[in-house]
Amino acid sequence: MTTTASVTGAALFSAVTGLSARSRAIADNIANIQTPGFQSRRVAFEDAVAKAAGSGRRELTAHTQALSLEPTRMDGNNVNLDTETLQSIDTGMRYQLALRAIDDRFGVVRAAIRTMG
Repeated sequence: MTTTASVTGAALFSAVTGLSARSRAIADNIANIQTPGFQSRRVAFEDAVAKAAGSGRRELTAHTQALSLEPTRMDGNNVNLDTETLQSIDTGMRYQLALRAIDDRFGVVRAAIRTMG
């Protein structure tokens, strides 16, 4: 496997891992929408993956989690259901796209193996 392929594979794996963590954070945020004082969380990984992949590194930085800067309500909670719903849809679509890219990569390998046998 070439270095480029390894970097691409590592980037795809990091994307799926980061998107999965983001999906869990969104679900946790929504589950705590009525919890007084709860601060919603955001998961970021795209910049770290792009920077590492751009430099040709296969060891990519994992995702980071931070509290949201959304304004809080009177009860100290800052979960916004509209924001969480849109982010959930976006994350789900990105996750499906990343899985399709991984499947395509393995499809090429499967095809190469079939032609050799």
